Amino acid sequence: MDILILVFHASAAVGIIALVLLQHGKGADMGAAFGSGSAGSLFGSSGSANFLSRATAVLATIFFATSLGLTYVSSHKVASKGVMANVVVHPAQKSGDIPK
Repeated sequence: MDILILVFHASAAVGIIALVLLQHGKGADMGAAFGSGSAGSLFGSSGSANFLSRATAVLATIFFATSLGLTYVSSHKVASKGVMANVVVHPAQKSGDIPK
């Protein structure tokens, strides 16, 4: 279960990074006025901004939910006893039995 949540978490993180890098900043509007903008884009000049911002918000919500899910799953795991759990401890030997 935790592997599945971790896969969704990592996918959402990569998606958020990609969508944020695709979005234009507020200063990009001046460059669009001189011909380098997105006037011929698929969604129009403002439609792509709305689509990208909504997709980013959805992925951010998924990222937040998977963060909470991973926290819940990891806090309810049974803790292992460690690498020394299977070591057999012998009772202490008498001082006369210790070889020199």
